[in-house]
Amino acid sequence: MKTILVIAAHPDDEVLGCGGTMARHAAMGDNIHSAILAEGLTSRDKERNREFHSEEFMILQSAAQKANDILGVKQLKLFDFPDNRMDSMDRLDIVKVVEGLINELKPDIIYTHHIGDVNIDHRRIHEAVLTAVRPIPGNHHVEELLYFETASSTEWMTAGSAPPFIPNWYVDIEKTLELKLKALEAYAYEMREWPHARSIKALDYLAKWRGANIGVEAAEAFMLGRKIIK
Repeated sequence: MKTILVIAAHPDDEVLGCGGTMARHAAMGDNIHSAILAEGLTSRDKERNREFHSEEFMILQSAAQKANDILGVKQLKLFDFPDNRMDSMDRLDIVKVVEGLINELKPDIIYTHHIGDVNIDHRRIHEAVLTAVRPIPGNHHVEELLYFETASSTEWMTAGSAPPFIPNWYVDIEKTLELKLKALEAYAYEMREWPHARSIKALDYLAKWRGANIGVEAAEAFMLGRKIIK
């Protein structure tokens, strides 16, 4: 049994990036924890106004809990960093939250965002996680650090603007793809109609394409950040 920590920016990113893998971990008996750092709504306005979106927050938080329950997540933690404004925060404040999660949960494996995403929150979280998992002697060491792709962000970054997502780690999710798609359906408010990249149909196609990359029915692709073999 391993402890898994998924650190994502917005509600639905965790499912988009590694929902099938999360469900696979759950089926294997691993303990899965999700941490969603940004609130996911207020960037749609010119100025951040949490009060205005209070009812929508309740709907989104309920959807997040339902989606994570479908995947077999043991614990979901929701934070309230400003949506698409995390570059306005001191990086240390983000690092401290991630360090707190690591100290509390002592995860064996962390999944988080790729550095080359269009979304600024994804990039800030990637940087914070990388800082928090630095291998200081005497501290808890995360055994595996993996970066996932996020539909409608990773593939939207143009060539030469950031490091590309070139997967070198794949997880077979043939048996858990339906759970991933069901969890995405719980996030109906966040999903879009085909042919948007963040549509159920597109995510189904992506999983099957990633599966074809390695000769299986469906897969999720990652970039390995670090692997410690003990």
